[in-house]
Amino acid sequence: MTGEGLPLLVDLVEREVIRILDLLFVRKDTDGTVTAVEIADVTGDGELDLTVFEGARSGLLGQDDLDEAAAAIEPGNSAALLVYENLWAAPFASALRRGGAQLVASGRLSAEAVLASLDAVEAAEAGA
Repeated sequence: MTGEGLPLLVDLVEREVIRILDLLFVRKDTDGTVTAVEIADVTGDGELDLTVFEGARSGLLGQDDLDEAAAAIEPGNSAALLVYENLWAAPFASALRRGGAQLVASGRLSAEAVLASLDAVEAAEAGA
């Protein structure tokens, strides 16, 4: 991990777009050993203030999540496990409920699925 995305995550937190509930960094050594990494150890260059993430341990991430991440990453790599709350969503949902709306389903689209759909639309438009 290069840490390139961390400033963007800090920005989302500082603008109160999201709230970090859990953040855990893990490293899988070349021998397969998996260890949790303290946030302060991730970059070590002193350029990015990561204190905004201190105490981001709600307990929602457990050993099973760590085990799943360990199985997914290749030896010699690192990963971040992140649980966040979209702070914009609560006031929006409350306003809808006050207006009589009822949530009947929710979900999340992966970035890959969105990009594939956009590519398909673009290809269809190019062929038309």
